[in-house]
Amino acid sequence: MTPLETIIREMIAQDGPMPLDRYMTLCLAHPQHGYYMTRDPLGRDGDFTTSPEISQVFGELIGIWCAQVWQLLGEPQSFAWVELGPGRGTLLLDAWRATAKVRGFHEAASIHLVETSPALRQKQAATLHTVPHVTWHDTVETLPDTRMIVIANEFFDAIPVRQFEHRGDDLFERCVAIESDALAIALIPTGQKHPSQSDSFYETSPARTAIAKSLGQKIAGQGGAALIIDYGHRKSAKGDTVQAMKDHKFCSIFDTPGAADLTAHVDFEQLMKAFASMGAATYPLLTQGEFLRAMGVDMRTQSLARGLDGAARNNLVSATHRLMDETGMGQLFKVAAITQPGLAPPYPFGEP
Repeated sequence: MTPLETIIREMIAQDGPMPLDRYMTLCLAHPQHGYYMTRDPLGRDGDFTTSPEISQVFGELIGIWCAQVWQLLGEPQSFAWVELGPGRGTLLLDAWRATAKVRGFHEAASIHLVETSPALRQKQAATLHTVPHVTWHDTVETLPDTRMIVIANEFFDAIPVRQFEHRGDDLFERCVAIESDALAIALIPTGQKHPSQSDSFYETSPARTAIAKSLGQKIAGQGGAALIIDYGHRKSAKGDTVQAMKDHKFCSIFDTPGAADLTAHVDFEQLMKAFASMGAATYPLLTQGEFLRAMGVDMRTQSLARGLDGAARNNLVSATHRLMDETGMGQLFKVAAITQPGLAPPYPFGEP
């Protein structure tokens, strides 16, 4: 039993069953025992690998996208370049390097990272030691009230969700309880009646909505854009998407609280509605494969490959294939763009 499981059991014994989003928050962000508070979860020695760690081309192309948006904005002399949940800082470093020759872009940018993990902040500081003007934030609420370009890669999937279940006309919340001396899901009546044609359950994420509304208000009011890359579904759908991963393998969300990563698929329909509700413009989603191909992933990979031999060349090509795989990341991951109202659609997105 992990130290955090002991704490969670005590909380349940005192207060009763715990809403799932509360459980996820404790597992990920408990000050002493939360998953992200105590470790670097990325890479071969961690529990999962993100796109920036797979290939430098990923971050480079996102950097080019950001520079293009800056030009669409009229090349302002100052703006906040923001990344939400920047991992080790790899994506931003690759993006910074790729935009070095865009005249005026680096001079205009101040870097703002939203990161709660002390362990990852240390990694980011080491990775980005050559990048000037870096500021860290605990939440999006403290980001500056200025024009901004925001990157969020695999950020929203780590924001906790709540789950509700229809049983006839009654609505229950799926909570974490102790059953047969083990953590388990229990259905707790909400006292609400919601006529439903069949038994089913669905997820909501008030925390995701709040973050999207805060960013949407800033982008609509101060100007700028955001690029969101994450796995999830285009349209709201019923079902359980919460999952845990440890040592690059899926496991039960109750196996090792605080020692496994917990995520849930992003409901992009609800997320985009939250941005739009604050006046920001949203655009039809692309898959990660569509976005990267339009941004020139094949050309960039070929260019880099010409300078490599043997295993290094094969690894580069294999990494691009992994990002583009239509049975994996290339299709599962979606890419969303959000901009200030009235801005021309940023390439490769169509009209809102």
